[in-house]
Amino acid sequence: MMPITKFLHAALLVTNLEQAQHFYGTVLGLPEIERNLKYPGAWYQVGEFQFHLIACPTVPHSEVNREKLGQNRHLAFAVTDLEILKIRLEAEGYAVQMSASGRPALFTQDPEGNVIELGVFAGGAQQ
Repeated sequence: MMPITKFLHAALLVTNLEQAQHFYGTVLGLPEIERNLKYPGAWYQVGEFQFHLIACPTVPHSEVNREKLGQNRHLAFAVTDLEILKIRLEAEGYAVQMSASGRPALFTQDPEGNVIELGVFAGGAQQ
């Protein structure tokens, strides 16, 4: 059996690429990287990890537990300043839910309804 050595990327389907690019590139500040593919999308580099948006006419969604966003499927990003991102998200009209565990993390949803966790993690490990 070949061991898995590295996580390379995650991809989300989005119906509105421009709106998703604003959220991930402008609001969250992820650096967009070049991609040479014929279908519409956008790629972002986060350390050694890549995050891909793929434009799609329709995206199937599952029900989201709005009371506890962290109990849904989600992407998690480590951040250096949680308060700055919280202020930016709220200024852009995105609802923010602080982690119920009390750790320095928050949950929000992108324009497509995907749950995103943003947190301060010591040494790359979750607290």
